[in-house]
Amino acid sequence: MDNSSGVGVLDKAALVLSALESGPATLAGLVGATGLARPTAHRLAVALEHHRMVARDMQGRFILGPRLGELAAAAGEDRLLASAGPVLTHLRDVTGESAQLYRRQGDMRICVAAAERLSGLRDTVPVGSTLPMKAGSAAQILMAWEEPERLHRGLQGARFTATALSGVRRRGWAQSIGEREPGVASVSAPVRGPSNRVVAAVSVSGPIERLTRHPGRMHAQAIVDAAARLSEALRRPN
Repeated sequence: MDNSSGVGVLDKAALVLSALESGPATLAGLVGATGLARPTAHRLAVALEHHRMVARDMQGRFILGPRLGELAAAAGEDRLLASAGPVLTHLRDVTGESAQLYRRQGDMRICVAAAERLSGLRDTVPVGSTLPMKAGSAAQILMAWEEPERLHRGLQGARFTATALSGVRRRGWAQSIGEREPGVASVSAPVRGPSNRVVAAVSVSGPIERLTRHPGRMHAQAIVDAAARLSEALRRPN
């Protein structure tokens, strides 16, 4: 067998998954594509179905299962975090402000990476901090491209409006002035995964005295550039 790992059953399972990459297959189709004996192909496909790596379509044909998508998403998250450090550090150095990366989790957003200001007053959000989705420029970014029903629910009790989010979608970045915390301003932009879905928000935040009441004028381009670098890292093939 070509590309043999020395572990026969895994090699055969990989053949089954590779065969399904091109689309749904009947058992006979799997046998033809893999060269496996019919009982072996059936046994492996059913075992992979048990682990949700294979599923069935409406016609009963074998297809790739949901577990593979979940694993791919987790790999994308790891790649996002691996790329975040240098991008956030550069963003902090360019803007002179603390930089953060947020991901949505249910009705909250979590700071998954950050680069703090090196001196002076630090307006930090520690990694692991959980913040609401009802206020702040990062919350606006994570909400703006949601499905209409989820967007409508998320706007209930929010400090921003549907009109504001429409502006965010048009500009490609968001700003907030004292929205989440008095005296603090921020600017954020979307990080997009390979399917173009918004998977995270990159931000800078600091006191209004430094960022002014129009923080986007000062920092929007740097934020958008940082978000584009992270998006590109997620699109690069392994």
